[in-house]
Amino acid sequence: MTLKIISPSEILFQGEAESVTMPGALGQFTVLKNHASIISVLTKGSIKYRKPDEHEEILEIKGGLVDVDNNIVSVCVY
Repeated sequence: MTLKIISPSEILFQGEAESVTMPGALGQFTVLKNHASIISVLTKGSIKYRKPDEHEEILEIKGGLVDVDNNIVSVCVY
């Protein structure tokens, strides 16, 4: 799936990801390939994403929004 993480000032990551774990308003959740469409508020915490080479990246955020649709995960953070 394609993951794009943006802030108001820059693109923080854009590329392929095997999984993305995010801090949702109702708790942490993970998105995998072919996940159902969803829009969610993100709270302060960590976004963890695993790239196809099995390397995991961690990004600390203060909050944001995520939109998942057709294997495209769009995350806006602040």
